[in-house]
Amino acid sequence: MFTGIHEVDWASLRHAHGSAEDVPGLLRGLTSADPAERGTALDELYGSLHHQGRVYDATLACVPFLLRLAAHEGVPERAGLVDLLVSIGDGDRADGRGDGDGAGAVRAGAEVFVRLTTDPDPGVRRAAAGAVVRFLDDPARALAVVRERLTAEREDGVLIGLIEALGLVVRRRPAVAGEALDLLAAQSAPPYGPAPRLAALAQLTGCAPERVPPDLVATALRLLRERSAQRARVSHAPVRPGGDSLVDRLHGAHPSDEEGARLLRTLHAALDDRLAERTALLEGQLGCPDPTDRCHAVWMAAALVRGWRGDHTATVRRVGEQLAEGEGRLRDAAVSVLRTLFALAAPAADHLHALVGARPDLWVQHWRGSGPVLGAPLDALARTGDARAVPVLAEVLSLPEPPRDAGSAVLCLGRAGAPLVPALRHALGRVPLDRPGAVERAAPLVRALGALRAAEAVPELVRLVGGRGGGPGARLTEVALEALEGIGPPAREAVPVLRAALGGEHAGAAAAALWAVERDAPAVLPVLREDLAAGDARRRTLAARRLARLGPAAGAALPALRGRAVDGHGARDGQHGRDLRDAEERAAAAGAVCSITGGTEEVARPLRELWTAHPPVRRAVAACLAALGPAAAPLRDLAATELARLRRHTARTYGYGSHDVPCDEELLRLCRVVVEGA
Repeated sequence: MFTGIHEVDWASLRHAHGSAEDVPGLLRGLTSADPAERGTALDELYGSLHHQGRVYDATLACVPFLLRLAAHEGVPERAGLVDLLVSIGDGDRADGRGDGDGAGAVRAGAEVFVRLTTDPDPGVRRAAAGAVVRFLDDPARALAVVRERLTAEREDGVLIGLIEALGLVVRRRPAVAGEALDLLAAQSAPPYGPAPRLAALAQLTGCAPERVPPDLVATALRLLRERSAQRARVSHAPVRPGGDSLVDRLHGAHPSDEEGARLLRTLHAALDDRLAERTALLEGQLGCPDPTDRCHAVWMAAALVRGWRGDHTATVRRVGEQLAEGEGRLRDAAVSVLRTLFALAAPAADHLHALVGARPDLWVQHWRGSGPVLGAPLDALARTGDARAVPVLAEVLSLPEPPRDAGSAVLCLGRAGAPLVPALRHALGRVPLDRPGAVERAAPLVRALGALRAAEAVPELVRLVGGRGGGPGARLTEVALEALEGIGPPAREAVPVLRAALGGEHAGAAAAALWAVERDAPAVLPVLREDLAAGDARRRTLAARRLARLGPAAGAALPALRGRAVDGHGARDGQHGRDLRDAEERAAAAGAVCSITGGTEEVARPLRELWTAHPPVRRAVAACLAALGPAAAPLRDLAATELARLRRHTARTYGYGSHDVPCDEELLRLCRVVVEGA
């Protein structure tokens, strides 16, 4: 297996973490008698040779050895190795030179995959089926291999892999696509079992929807129930030796019906924007007798609501009903999903409130080394904006050490959180600012006080602003200044401290707060103009946003803002993070120009470009347009088009962020304001 390994100059090759001199040891680790060592070796090979889907020169040098290891029956991790090889073959060059190198290297060993389709290990057979379709040069032979194995195979899991391979044939091998479709259609009907039929229906839905039965949802639900009945008669397979490694988690080596979850994900992905059918399918799944099926449905509901716009009331309500389930895994999944939906989880608020009331032990969670945090049910209830969370939050805020994220939950309540101001002040007063973790505990409380415009908290905020030195209190200064800005004119007693802070490290935040409290443009404008010329991108972006709040009073900053809006400041080096920072700065500058001039004429072109090229800045652009009223008419079409889209602007192929849903809902709200007012 390792013949020639010492002839490779590994030290001169590179992978994701630098020199590849550690690779021979990792390859040998795959043959270890210790399952933990094998799992670690495979994890590290994924992380170094194929980090984030990239292909490095060391990756290409490894392919022949990986192929030999995969072909050797004495290597227990062969299924994972085939998956790694498939991913390498589909990967992108880390140096940006294209994707042919990995595919070519793996294609050279395609005969290995043909042999592995008859391997004694079902996991290897399943992984090899897709590899044959991807890398065997002859399409007809690839289809013949899959067809032969469909006839001989008896394991449902491998049959599903073969059916997925047929779908690949349809998508990647047009010369034999018709024959593959016929095979898929045959597999979707009796006498085949429910799991293979579900897999075939999912592939047909994505490849040839015209060949799917008209009662697709009813058929899928019937097959799902039949499959669950079969599972109830068969005990779960044991966990694969080796523990809970990254590769185990990625490849479903758990007795939690990952196969069922994968079948349903594939079907929902194939349905794509057919939201009525997806909703009906979820409605049926959430009513299944098997808690595991309902748990899968809960996660599918999350993907639907977080990826697509529409009226999800019924789906969310059914997810909420799972909270009454005694099976903890299902309940925890439902809470976790509802927590990510924020206000859209309101149809489930009654169920959340009932769970919070019944389980005080879930109000606070304790994580080793990081202090207490809000329990997920209470946090989810607060995120809906439901005022019934207020009394419970008041109790947890009164604890000797309140959850560090309690203030963030209060922010979600809006004005309904006003009764919590005394509890927030009391909790803030008990934070020891000279201890580690003080900023993380205090900052959410300060932000909540600012959002609630708690004028009675001004003395505490002033003390934070007036703090001296480099400790945590000083690091809270900017947060306290932003809170004072939120309070506005009622914070008049803070004016002397704000004026003193104009010459300090947080001068920009002090200027913004001073403008909100006392409209003193001569004092504020020079500070913000200086920040606009700073070398730090974040400081420039904040300055532009703060200048926008001055409106016409910031007229002297127009020349610099116009330049930022049109040309930006960040280098165009192709890095996503750099490009996004540049887009945020340009959007802030363009918004300030609109606010100062009262129209879009000077920056219409950059605003259109930013909207199209950088979806993350759409909220900022929409907020700018919403504030203009009728003057936003030249760009009204942007908002109208956005409102007609089904896909959320935050939807991403690589997963979801914690605030994706509220960000998109806020964009839609702003777009409606633009359309109605322009």
